[in-house]
Amino acid sequence: MTAAPSASEEAASEAPSKAAARTAAVGGLRRALLWASGLALLCASVAVAITIGPADIAVGDVWSAVAAHLGWGQAQLAPLRDGIVWNLRLPRTLLAAVCGAGLAVCGAVMQSLLRNPLADPFVLGVSSGASTGAVLVVVLGAGGGLLSVSGGAFLGALVSFALVLLLSHTLGGTTDRVVLAGVAAMQLFSALTSFVVMTAADAETTRGILFWLLGSLSGADWTDVTVGAAALVVALAVCLGHARTLDAFAFGQDAALSLGISVARTRLVLLCTTALLTAALVSSAGAIGFVGLVLPHAARVLTGPGHTRLLPATALTGAVFLVWVDTLARTVLEPQEVPVGVVTSLIGVPAFVAVLYRAKGTR
Repeated sequence: MTAAPSASEEAASEAPSKAAARTAAVGGLRRALLWASGLALLCASVAVAITIGPADIAVGDVWSAVAAHLGWGQAQLAPLRDGIVWNLRLPRTLLAAVCGAGLAVCGAVMQSLLRNPLADPFVLGVSSGASTGAVLVVVLGAGGGLLSVSGGAFLGALVSFALVLLLSHTLGGTTDRVVLAGVAAMQLFSALTSFVVMTAADAETTRGILFWLLGSLSGADWTDVTVGAAALVVALAVCLGHARTLDAFAFGQDAALSLGISVARTRLVLLCTTALLTAALVSSAGAIGFVGLVLPHAARVLTGPGHTRLLPATALTGAVFLVWVDTLARTVLEPQEVPVGVVTSLIGVPAFVAVLYRAKGTR
């Protein structure tokens, strides 16, 4: 017969489980505080950014205008100032937050999926395809007046991504083939864009197209915000649903296969998700580079590589970053506006060089 465990043995066996539960609870509390702090920082950034500009508007005026439009009170601002807040600055700032969050999430997913730290949302040629679609509408009148610039950009992005999928599939469908197909598509559509602009556009049209190609949030409206936010919510939900799968991809395709993961199906679903999100954002804001390349690396410093924590942190980091970049772009040379993509590149290049040196130091 086996002797019954004594009280001291039972207490000793329960101690590790209690300690593990306590550690898990503390970790959960820390994560909740981190997300709450990130959301609070984002809300504060949006509110303060709206106050910056030629019109003197206080944070209290911003909250008053928003509350009035949401039916929570009476408007306290004059119609002109209310219009500046609600129709101009608020949709632009919110679109900046949506674009920053979406591009950063796409970069984080693609870097893990393709196991390439240099991958970003534009590596699949989506941005170049969107640029070509927009240029065809503006310069050649493609669509017969039925397509807007945003609509043409979205269709161009889809055509470009379809071409990348076709090329990568015929070449074997491996991660390096996807990247190479994306580079080929990017160069092709960039050449088409340049050809159309050089041969058919006048000087004024060329200037407007160039400004859009470099990234601009100046034409943001509530439709852009709604479409972009809806695409972001759906894409983030899909990516979070595959968070553990992305963790497995970090160890390589063979490791993912050994865990029973359908590599081809998962890669197709996530690439399509990120491409559609990128297309929706680029069609509204133009080509904004370096957000998807640099911000995921910054978020990994805060949360580690686990995608359950990394993806929300990346979204918050990207949103706050682009809100302030856009604020800088529209005010630094006031009344002239600097394209957002120019500012992100000026900030992103040295930041990415720092990331490269940090990676070299950890080897």
